[in-house]
Amino acid sequence: MQESSKTVVLEILRALNPTTVLDAPSGVGWLAKRLETSAVVDGIDLYTNPKSQYRKILAHNLDEGLPTELGLYQCIVSCEGLEHLGNPQLFLRSAYEHLEPGGTLLITSPNTWNPQAKLQYFLRGFFPGFPSLIGKSEPGSHMHIMPWSLPQLYLFLTLAKFQDIQIHYEPLSEAKHFYERVAALPQYWYCKGRLKKSETEEERSFWQALLSKSSLYGRHLIVTARKG
Repeated sequence: MQESSKTVVLEILRALNPTTVLDAPSGVGWLAKRLETSAVVDGIDLYTNPKSQYRKILAHNLDEGLPTELGLYQCIVSCEGLEHLGNPQLFLRSAYEHLEPGGTLLITSPNTWNPQAKLQYFLRGFFPGFPSLIGKSEPGSHMHIMPWSLPQLYLFLTLAKFQDIQIHYEPLSEAKHFYERVAALPQYWYCKGRLKKSETEEERSFWQALLSKSSLYGRHLIVTARKG
């Protein structure tokens, strides 16, 4: 996960100022080390780090959803985890159940909608970071198996009953090359046309999010959603 993405995640958490946070998956434990608040932070991962700074950390396969014995949290953070799951909808629904009313889910994941990713898919049939896993597809291998774009993630979050879905800007949301701006134009015009035809606030919110730089050019998605 790039440093710029970590910075944005920390800024979002500082603004939310939750008192309880679940980091799932917790990975190397960077969030607990760098979150400069008084929040209680728990971790969960397929592989646990006994030297982590979490209040408690559990070893668990997130493809099975969050453990039912977990309590409620004001914020659940899932950095670079959703792309590893074969059953993401189960995870999202369980995250919803383990959030307090009004709580926030924060997700980051590689964005396969950016022009560079689409170009590589056109040339090779595989998105960057999502290679063929023939001979490597053992459970727990930490390989990327589920590519995400904002429209797909928006749909999954909506199906899991989340509201107020927002995509957040970071420096990697800017187009690096002129060809990326050109390649994104058809997508931009299509979303712009759909925005003009939108009849509800929900539709307008969706198409406006898709027109953002973070959706069109971003290397990573940084998305928050709220439990009603």
